Amino acid sequence: MTEQRAFLFLQGPPGPFFCRLGAALQSRGIPVYRINLSGGDQIDWPQGSVNFRDRFSNWPVFLDQFLRDKQITDLMLFGDCRPYHVSAHGIASQRGVRTHVLEEGYVRPHWMTLELEGVNARSSLSRDKEWFISEASQLPLEAELPPVTASFRRRSRDSYLYYRNVLIGRWRYLHYRSHRSGSIVMEALGWTWRFLRAGQYRKVAEAVLADLVGKPIFILPLQLSGDYQIRTHSSFPDMQSAAAYTIASFASHAPQNAHLLLKGHPLDCSFFDWSHFVKQQARLRNLANRIHYIDGGDLEEIVRAARGLVCVNSTSATLALANGTPVCTIGEAIYDIAGLTHPRHLDSFWTDAQPPEPGLYAAFRRVLADRCLVRGGLASESAVTTLIGSVVSRLGI
Repeated sequence: MTEQRAFLFLQGPPGPFFCRLGAALQSRGIPVYRINLSGGDQIDWPQGSVNFRDRFSNWPVFLDQFLRDKQITDLMLFGDCRPYHVSAHGIASQRGVRTHVLEEGYVRPHWMTLELEGVNARSSLSRDKEWFISEASQLPLEAELPPVTASFRRRSRDSYLYYRNVLIGRWRYLHYRSHRSGSIVMEALGWTWRFLRAGQYRKVAEAVLADLVGKPIFILPLQLSGDYQIRTHSSFPDMQSAAAYTIASFASHAPQNAHLLLKGHPLDCSFFDWSHFVKQQARLRNLANRIHYIDGGDLEEIVRAARGLVCVNSTSATLALANGTPVCTIGEAIYDIAGLTHPRHLDSFWTDAQPPEPGLYAAFRRVLADRCLVRGGLASESAVTTLIGSVVSRLGI
């Protein structure tokens, strides 16, 4: 007898994706439910949802009763480290409910990640090189697929609208505490500031990149300090600490003609002044004109010209691996596998960066595509439409 599935959605990425995915499942005859935890959730899924406005301490009892009453078989989350999601995963497991975790793609661009029970450091994927080679040998080569269109303006707009409504809806969700560090008020203001300054950031990035043409550069793609990839899966309290660690190593061990480029995260709406931070570090480490910061630029183009990429555990490293550019990780990463990333300490990377073994990244990528990647994205209408179809297929519906 075929199982009658019923899905419960909790928090998704800012924007309409979760609501549209739920509608796609409903159109196939599957009961779909949604619990909103904040005003941002409510604006993204305005109808046919339940609002939880109680204290977090009452969340486990509320959720457990909901799972039982609605006979939920599948739980859908975006990210597995948010306090509400960690609690929900545990409660769901007690009732035998499957938990599907969606996350930014392990491979960029054109992909998102969807795994059962956990992602990133909680993924069930092996970290053994030989396992990937063996598994990949049984899979067909990747088909050539059209690119997935993307606009970070779209992502920025969705994020701005979401966090603005988290702020506006605070009086209705008095007990809600965001998983993100920092103030919701400042986050909403930060998105406004970012919109106003976008043109200036772009011009500065173009000038810096033009000046670096033909010079030996290493790139450090910045991550969000509030991201659980930093808070949970690294040794650093925030991205500033990781950047200072990298700059200190660069100052002591990199060749005198080498340059280090810090690239801002496109979804960073904080008021932290990275440009000032880099100037301070340059003075502290006597690195005038050798370390740089940009908020913009095409990462794929930069990677192709770079001697190497250093990151905590950013998925942007896969752009470098695909290009054969050496990568050194200083945190826990799904791709930190012998033969793919630099095997020694960061200090040795500046003068003896080890590139990925030929063919290994292709094998790694084939296995990911088979096991946990879903085609599509969040940054355009066509990307969202593609992603919905991919997720529905991966769920076996």
